[in-house]
Amino acid sequence: MARMHSSGGGKSGSKNPVNKKVPRWTDYNEDEVVDLIVRLREDGLKPAQIGSKLRDQYGIPDVKTVTGSKLTEILEEEDMALEMPEDLQNLLEKAESIKDHYHDNQNDQKAERQLRLVEAKIRRIAKYHRENGNIPENWKYVRDEK
Repeated sequence: MARMHSSGGGKSGSKNPVNKKVPRWTDYNEDEVVDLIVRLREDGLKPAQIGSKLRDQYGIPDVKTVTGSKLTEILEEEDMALEMPEDLQNLLEKAESIKDHYHDNQNDQKAERQLRLVEAKIRRIAKYHRENGNIPENWKYVRDEK
């Protein structure tokens, strides 16, 4: 699948393991993985960071194969879920960063265009999350002018 706002194509990136069984070399059982997830979340890590840390440092390739539920579902069960979906939160932070840059550099037309593209993506993703009930039905993105 091609990228939406760039000339590049392709879909490089990490892939989920093909085998859906718990690998023999995984040393952790379900309760230990849940405890690790809770501890890492208490340390302030976001779900994507937790997944990367579990994969890279603890040798857990896929949380769902070990526990039977997704990482975000485990966080919801433990009442540690994010208030806003992580993808939407990251885009909001990116838009804020671009707005700060554009405020200091008024003639940067590339930043202005990038801000419009990011805001369009925010609106699309917000629509998806509103339809799935992940954010309130009346949530709407409004640009704060500085």
